[in-house]
Amino acid sequence: MTTIADPAERLTMGRAEWAMLLALSVLWGGSFLFVGIAVAELPTLTLVWLRVALAALVLWAAVAVTGRPLPRSPGVWAAFLGMGLLNNVIPFSLIVAGQHSIASGLASILNATTPLFTVVVAGLLLADERPGGLKLCGVAAGLAGVAVMIGPDALAGLGTNALAQLAVLGGALSYACAAVFGRRFRRMGVDPLVTAAGQVGAATLLLSPAMLIADRPWTLPMPGTATCAAVLGLAVLSTALAYLLYFRILARAGATSLSLVTFLIPVSAILLGGLVLGERLAPTDFAGMACIALGLAAVDGRLFRR
Repeated sequence: MTTIADPAERLTMGRAEWAMLLALSVLWGGSFLFVGIAVAELPTLTLVWLRVALAALVLWAAVAVTGRPLPRSPGVWAAFLGMGLLNNVIPFSLIVAGQHSIASGLASILNATTPLFTVVVAGLLLADERPGGLKLCGVAAGLAGVAVMIGPDALAGLGTNALAQLAVLGGALSYACAAVFGRRFRRMGVDPLVTAAGQVGAATLLLSPAMLIADRPWTLPMPGTATCAAVLGLAVLSTALAYLLYFRILARAGATSLSLVTFLIPVSAILLGGLVLGERLAPTDFAGMACIALGLAAVDGRLFRR
């Protein structure tokens, strides 16, 4: 198997990268709030399409305002299509399909296997991301923390609805492949803002036929103010800004480090639920956060080396 590597790259997780990872987890954790509001009035494919389409408008407008050059190579535009497929179309579709038959808590645990898949895929394809024992232990601790936070009741359905569970796992695998695939944009010299715009633009094009056929959006009633605000928040904050951070972290820290955001998203979602919705944190939430913190420290490695 061919190994992909760039000897000039030095992948590190410094303070700036950790700060961006935390910010990304808040933006993606907040998406659960936005989606929870919007799904009451909008069908799934329409909501997903609005998310990527509005994000594409925002990001391409930012590209135009800042005067960033557009790629001229057909290979870059083909890579945008590949990234949109791996990072948006496939995982969004598989996870939504799976959640029709399994509980959201179990789906969250299955989706949190993304770092495990990323360690394997990146270890096979990227010479500079070979997993060590400490990193593998950190990934396992983080996954255990997610399971503790979501609670044992979420595991009650494990083993039933096998196809639905495989669909969510397929989405996690697709996210892992996307993180590895996306490393090529740095070698191509594509700016992270242009990469983010290209990805969501490609996802919009790929999703459009299915959305138009399945949902027939012109027949839907006009959504209310709260739904419109939620869609804007989902598109601008949890997609446009989030993917700008995503590609910056990917270029500077690598696929495995980026995938750790999957562990932080439940933490952000639960904390936001407490702050915004007044939900009370249980002792298991704090225990899970401690496991996740230990896992992140193990993957980072510096504390243990000291």
